[in-house]
Amino acid sequence: MNLNKKQIADLLPHREPMLLIDELKNIKKLHSATGIMNVKKDAFYVDGHFPGQPVLPGVLIVEAFGQAAAALTAHGIDKKEYENKLVFLMSVEKARFRNPVIPDCKLELNIEAIRSHGRVWKYKGEAFVSGKRMADAQWSATIVDKK
Repeated sequence: MNLNKKQIADLLPHREPMLLIDELKNIKKLHSATGIMNVKKDAFYVDGHFPGQPVLPGVLIVEAFGQAAAALTAHGIDKKEYENKLVFLMSVEKARFRNPVIPDCKLELNIEAIRSHGRVWKYKGEAFVSGKRMADAQWSATIVDKK
C-alpha cells in the first residue's frame, strides 16, 4: 500500500512548506516504509542555503525522517490513538550526513521502527538518491496530547 501527499497530510499536522514527505510506499504496518521527498529547485530553503549552490539542509533530512516515521506510525495504529495528538521528536542519535543532497532529486527515506514502549517509539533510517546513501540516523519520538 502507498500513501499520497494528501493522505499523509490527513495523518500529520504538518502543512506547506513544512510537509516534506510527498509519498509513503512499501508500507509494512508499524514496521517499515519508504518516504519520498521530492527535493525541488524552488524549495523554500534554496535561496539561502547556499546561494548559487543549493543543498538540502541536514536538519530537514532529519525532519523528513521524522515525518515519514510519524506517518508510518499514525497509519498503523487505531485512529483514536492519534486523533488530537502530536508526535514530537525526543532525540536524534548517530545522524550522519554522507553526501550533499542537491535539488532536483528524489530523496528516498527507508525507515524502520526499532521498538515502541507506550507512547515512545525508536526508529532508524537511511536516505538515498539514485541508490547512493546520503544520510542515516536513529531517533526517538513520543505521541503527546494536543494542548
